Amino acid sequence: MKSPATDRPIITTEKLSRHFDKAVAVESLDLSVDRGEMYGLVGPDGAGKSTAIRLLCGILKPTGGSGTVLGFDLVRETEQIKGRMGYLSQNFTLYGDLTVDENIEFFADLHGVKGFQKRRDELLDFTRLTPFRRRLAQSLSGGMKKKLALACTLIHTPDLIFLDEPSTGVDPVSRGEFWNILSGIMEQGVTIFMTTPYLDEAERCHRIGLMHKGRIFMTGSPEEVKAAMPGQIYNIECPTPPAAYKALREFWPSTRLVLYGDRLHFWTPEGANELDKARACLEERGLGPVRHSKVAPSLEDAFIALLGQGESA
Repeated sequence: MKSPATDRPIITTEKLSRHFDKAVAVESLDLSVDRGEMYGLVGPDGAGKSTAIRLLCGILKPTGGSGTVLGFDLVRETEQIKGRMGYLSQNFTLYGDLTVDENIEFFADLHGVKGFQKRRDELLDFTRLTPFRRRLAQSLSGGMKKKLALACTLIHTPDLIFLDEPSTGVDPVSRGEFWNILSGIMEQGVTIFMTTPYLDEAERCHRIGLMHKGRIFMTGSPEEVKAAMPGQIYNIECPTPPAAYKALREFWPSTRLVLYGDRLHFWTPEGANELDKARACLEERGLGPVRHSKVAPSLEDAFIALLGQGESA
């Protein structure tokens, strides 16, 4: 996805950090997010993604560094930031004993939105919740609750929305619908900053930051991240890929191997010589016949390889 034209960044940070006693949650976070783009912060659980997004929302105070959101200082002008942005947390609180309509009305009142009825109707149509507007929130499916939470987040027409793992716990069909809605939001000029542990979702972003142990170790478009991966990925085919993975793990770290069901990807910065060693290892253990082919790296391959390269350095 090509990044849209912009004037100046909507989010900037310099060495932004947050420590909890001796635990480092976020360390030296440098960000520059353009207006109108979708930026994804990608990493496993515990990487510091949620802490980073709470810092940017003004919910947490940084212990170091600086930053601006929507042109306002992250420390001194948090109230101005909160008034112009929307935030959908992992555990967004809906009121189960209120209807869909009543939940949106509550958040409109919370944000001081007057004459919100037209905007509410637009959001219900946009999220395909109009037929369910009289239904209690507690009776909605997981995917519908996420869409209602998004409608509540958008009721005050923010310039920027933060989404913290928005599709976690949502079925695949609802995830697809949710992403279609996000695409529609971007067409309205809203900037989206999201966190996700899912590499397939990261592919949809203009740019991504790969995060691990509180630090971003790579930033770029999904294509740039994959292009930065050194060496070669080989697809290894054999009768029992799980057994092959276990055997190869005795000699190579997990950052060199990715098991995809009945396929095994082997990353080698050394090329064919190292591949031959892996093949010989499997053949000697009776796990053949072994076939291989070169493949283009997936974003997951690149994430694991770049992470392993960084930790080795």
